Formats: sequence, C-alpha cells, structure tokens
Amino acid sequence: MTSSALPVQEPAPAAALARRAEAARYALLRRLAPSMRHHLVVNLQPIGMIYEVMDRRLKAPSPDLADVHESAHKINSFAKAALASCLDVVTWLAPDDVASTTVDAGVRECLGLVATSLTFRGYNLANEVAPMPGEVRRAALRTVLTGALIHATDSTRAPADIALSAHALPQALLLTLTLRPTDGEPSFSADPPYRPLEWADLEALAAAEGVQLTREGPLLLRIALAWVAPPTAATAA
Repeated sequence: MTSSALPVQEPAPAAALARRAEAARYALLRRLAPSMRHHLVVNLQPIGMIYEVMDRRLKAPSPDLADVHESAHKINSFAKAALASCLDVVTWLAPDDVASTTVDAGVRECLGLVATSLTFRGYNLANEVAPMPGEVRRAALRTVLTGALIHATDSTRAPADIALSAHALPQALLLTLTLRPTDGEPSFSADPPYRPLEWADLEALAAAEGVQLTREGPLLLRIALAWVAPPTAATAA
C-alpha cells in the first residue's frame, strides 16, 4: 500500500501579508524593548531615593513633619507617573486602533522613546515638526515612524544627523526622514538587542497600518498617514 504526501497549500496573499506584518511588528517591539524598559523605570528610580531620605527624617528625634509630608507627596506623584507610563507601554503591545493624536504630540512621543538609544549609538536627532492642526492614527504613527527610525539607523553607519520634518497635505500628513552622515569617530554602540529591521519589515508594517511609504536611497524616507481629523483647507494649503 503506497502513501502519497498531501499537497502543500500556499497561504493566501492576505494571510501571507498578515504573517509578514506580525513578524515585523515582533521584531520592532524587540528593538524597542530596551527603550521601553528605560521609559518605565524613569519614574520608579526616584521613589527609592526619596524613601531613604524620608526614612532618615522620621528617625530623627524631632522629625519635621512638613518635610516628611513633602517627601510623601513626591512619592505619590512619581508613583502616579510610573503607573501612567506602564499603562502607556501596554498600548504599544496592544494598540488602540481608533485612538488618534495630534502631529506634534505623536512625533514627540515617538522621538522621546528612542532618542536616548539613538544618541548613544551616535545619531543626532533633530525634530523639525512644528505644531499643526489635524490628527492621525496614533498606532500607525507610532509603528511606522519608530520602525523607520530604527531601519534608517540600521542601514546608515553613525555618526549621522537625522532630521524629521512634516508637511500637511489635503488628504494626508507627510513626514520626511532625512539622514546626513557626518565626520567623526563612531560612538560606542553594542550589538542591537535583536536583528536589524529590514526594508521589507518596514513595508509590511506600513501596509498593515494603511500608510504610504517611499524612499530615495537609504538616506531619505517619506511617510504619508491619512488624516483622522484633517486640518482645514486653508492650513493644509
């Protein structure tokens, strides 16, 4: 009795694209993990130091209760900020697809997450995005912009300047990411915590988020995000 192997079924194009985007998203999150960890502990570290100061004050023969109350208030403030940071990081792992953000706030959030790691790797980041009316999907901006920054710096050796600018089109926000290699000794940089982010990864992420992505060589990337709340015709002109 003979047996024949079952035919291998190729995944449907939509399913293959979804898997590619899922793999790219995992790679992006692995690359962002060190920055997220730093983001989480920023507000936790001062709590221990404030507690030690407050503990010494309470052991004094006549504690100054005003100072102790001030220390307790600081601990409470940092604890609230740490909780907010934790909840915010969760939204990177499980995005809210309907949440939107203004352009300048969304860009500041993305750059604030990766700026320290990029500086450590030898890249000088310049945010040239001015406040403007209109809102875009927060998850799309987060995913594609941070992915573009990591891909661009993976593809271009440091030191280099990175400039990010924005222009309001009638139907979309256009972000332009430009790298300019500079002279100088490369900064100390350890191996990335996970594999480099390839152009195919970035394409998959952009397609999954409905974002238009183009590049002119390795030094210029353009990202077009559709408006959720578009600016007025006067301001978009």
